[in-house]
Amino acid sequence: MEGRGRVVLLKRYNGAILNRIAAVIVVILGLFVLAFFVRRVMADPGIFIQQILNGIQLGFLYALIALGYTMVYGIIKLINFAHGDVFMVGAMTSFFAISTMELHRWPFQLWPGINSTLGTLLGTTTVIAFSMAICSFLGVTMERFAYRPLRAMPRIAALITAIGVSFFLEYFGALPFVYTNNYITYPRPFELTVLTAKDIPPWLLGLVGGVFAITLTTYSALNGLSNRGNTKAVLWRNHPIIQFFLYLGGLLTIILGMVVVLPTWGIIKWDLTVSNVMLVIMSASVLLVVALQYIVTRTKTGKAMRASAYDKPTSRLMGINVDNVIAVTFAIAGALAGAGGVLYATAFKQVHHLMGILPGLKAFIAAVLGGIGSIPGALVGSLIMGMAEVLSAGFISTPMRDAVAFSLLIIILLIRPQGIFGEAPTEKV
Repeated sequence: MEGRGRVVLLKRYNGAILNRIAAVIVVILGLFVLAFFVRRVMADPGIFIQQILNGIQLGFLYALIALGYTMVYGIIKLINFAHGDVFMVGAMTSFFAISTMELHRWPFQLWPGINSTLGTLLGTTTVIAFSMAICSFLGVTMERFAYRPLRAMPRIAALITAIGVSFFLEYFGALPFVYTNNYITYPRPFELTVLTAKDIPPWLLGLVGGVFAITLTTYSALNGLSNRGNTKAVLWRNHPIIQFFLYLGGLLTIILGMVVVLPTWGIIKWDLTVSNVMLVIMSASVLLVVALQYIVTRTKTGKAMRASAYDKPTSRLMGINVDNVIAVTFAIAGALAGAGGVLYATAFKQVHHLMGILPGLKAFIAAVLGGIGSIPGALVGSLIMGMAEVLSAGFISTPMRDAVAFSLLIIILLIRPQGIFGEAPTEKV
């Protein structure tokens, strides 16, 4: 027994040494890459800031997929590798809704004199909601017929099934009577508009900044009252309306401020640009993330999700229908992926039956980077992933963007396997 104990200790010691050596190598390589990157940035800081804006847009798109990964894993410890293809179905569904059903035109058909901005907003929202509903139904169907029968089986069975479902969705979408296997030009539900500092009126920047300032002041006041024991202030501080205007107002104030102020004051030499597509993606993503956070933390369904994630047998004894909770989780994850598919297709204007593979894998890496099972972690990891990918394409080389994305997974597994917001595994007593 004493000899076996020494062998175990020796293996642990050798493993710790190897991990430290790997971490040192990663740090050295990272410093070389950082030095090269800083040199390129100093040559033209304007491109760097523009790429940061583009990376935030891409990061929000990844976040809508990563949130689905992290929710499903948090409940049943399953990596749903078919989730990226649900994202593809969302994009394809919106293509059908726009090109065939013309759902984006219904406000103008119902009220011919409606304001163009309001009509476009209502039409685009309808297309997104339609795709979310279809993908939500798809998520529930996958859970009921593909994953639930295997719940008592080893995890490898569900993992292989997820890969099979992924292939089925991809090549079913390639059939001629579905979507075909060709790249399809996506008809945006609204026209692309690119804005520079000259196109953004000062009153708009003032309005956005004013809303953010009022929201921040309100939040600070409620935070002060809650620290004094005011229970109503605690509830209102975390109200979804305040959270939405706080996050979105701060984000838009920073972005529009950079677009207007930096070129005007001569800090950078050329104009930054921001498009209406970028603003729609950020607004919709923040709204969906805040809504998800509200569902998980403030509703009975969310409490049931958290209880089921922690201990399913005890949750059943407490009267929670765990099967329904898991189905609702898949429905929410599918809806978020569907919305992400619509916004991704709107941004990049092409859809294809294999378009969900790489975004799905990168969103999974983002979820692991942030700490899979953590909603804030999925969001932060996705933003890091989006910015790292875009910056590597802009300052290193375009083919390197995928290499950088997958290198992040290796680095995070070496340095912090539980992710940024993840917690080290503990035994439940």
